[in-house]
Amino acid sequence: MIRIGIIGGAGYTAGELLRLLINHPQADIRFVNSSSHAGNKVTDVHAGLLGECDLTFTGALPLDEIDVLFLCSAHGDSKVFLEANQVPAQVKIIDLSTDFRQQRPDHDFIYGLPEMNGNDIRKAQHIANPGCFATCIQLALLPLAANGRLTSDVHVNAITGSTGAGVKPSSTSHFSWRNDNISVYKAFEHQHLQEINQSVKHLQPAFSHDILFIPMRGDFARGIFASVYTHFEGSLEEATALYNDYYQGAAFTFITDKNIDLKQVVNTNKCLLHLEKHGDKLLILSAIDNLLKGASGQAVHNMNLLFGLDEKTGLHLKPQAF
Repeated sequence: MIRIGIIGGAGYTAGELLRLLINHPQADIRFVNSSSHAGNKVTDVHAGLLGECDLTFTGALPLDEIDVLFLCSAHGDSKVFLEANQVPAQVKIIDLSTDFRQQRPDHDFIYGLPEMNGNDIRKAQHIANPGCFATCIQLALLPLAANGRLTSDVHVNAITGSTGAGVKPSSTSHFSWRNDNISVYKAFEHQHLQEINQSVKHLQPAFSHDILFIPMRGDFARGIFASVYTHFEGSLEEATALYNDYYQGAAFTFITDKNIDLKQVVNTNKCLLHLEKHGDKLLILSAIDNLLKGASGQAVHNMNLLFGLDEKTGLHLKPQAF
């Protein structure tokens, strides 16, 4: 069994992580830390786990009793936590914040996108789990970058559900504002562009064009739908062959010749990709669940890789029926 600790246990990603780990055959949750909810039942916050979970939030940090630590705190807090607490060297860490996604010489975190870094993840000690927009968009681009086929600017429009803004309410996540509404935010400067560019240039070092990203807030709770297009010299059949070859054997990423929609991926750890050729442009549609494939599901996938388990262990999830 894998002994697990969770930091920042009250947020959306921690709630999804708990939902997965409670049903994971190799998971033994030793503690769920939350300074603001210490002493309260986990189901007082994550009510959807009623009848499945009898855990209690704790303020303690029994780090010597675990094999892996999930950091689910707010962005910036993971670095602060690791500076303030001595995590035993043998404990593996999976960080769901932005703190270590940029590869730098001052840390050893491996960027945890299994479709790109699967072999490195298996040998790693510390994993930086990718962002949700970044996951969806990168999976649309990796096969082109890996084959040196990104030869012009990349245009991205992507819309995300309200859970992408986190559990703490804000003016733009309040139901009365978000419902029946749509808006653009952080146009051309979303923070996930850094990790997207990092991965593209890792696979295609000569890439020197812009990735032009327009993020949008949707009037739904969960999921990301991205439309990506760029210049492509070649046929649709050639592009499809590149994608099928790159994702051959991928546990959760699938290419389909049929148009896709968000409900096909919500409540799953899947990414669905659909390709179309329009003149000299290749259009790639990409859809994921932001809380699963874009966060907690991918974190469990990374845990499975770290501990030599089948990649799909604990992640056999079903999409919405309608």
